[in-house]
Amino acid sequence: MSEIDEVLDAVGPRLRTLRNRRGITLADLSAETGISESTLSRLENGQRRANLELLLPLSRAYDVPIDDLVGAPRAGDPRVHLRPIHQHGMTYVPLTRRPGGMHAYKMLIPGHPAEPALKTHSGYEWLYVLNGRLRLIVGAKDLTVPPGEAAEFDTTEPHWLGSADGGAVELLILFGLQGERAHVEPRMT
Repeated sequence: MSEIDEVLDAVGPRLRTLRNRRGITLADLSAETGISESTLSRLENGQRRANLELLLPLSRAYDVPIDDLVGAPRAGDPRVHLRPIHQHGMTYVPLTRRPGGMHAYKMLIPGHPAEPALKTHSGYEWLYVLNGRLRLIVGAKDLTVPPGEAAEFDTTEPHWLGSADGGAVELLILFGLQGERAHVEPRMT
């Protein structure tokens, strides 16, 4: 068996593991990517070979580079090329690239007042404020978190992050889809 065959044969199990770790059904993945459930199933079971037409939408859906989906060996360049993500008026800079497990982000909240809009989603979040004063609402708790302090919470509880004083806020976030907890005691009193 050639090296290319070995790499291609490993794609299906890697995709199945990634989908299962994220708790996504084939139906959900099909709806997000436009790839039929049967094609996704055959791909995961090794009955269909991966191609760019399938890998590009899967890469977008999982928010990972195609190299991670196929298990491509790392190139000799050790630099990490960070690509900021802009959502909900905030900027997220991913600091990790591996699928599943904990993800680390540097988050920048612009310095303008915003009306809280509490959201929920699956997972668990740990944050550390680097600069600025963070307003953190989790459930009925409305807190101000200054630089050098940390907080953690279950993201299935309604929550919102914003500026406490109208200034920009810079923080580090660890986020786990399956509810992994950082080994830090929460300071939410």
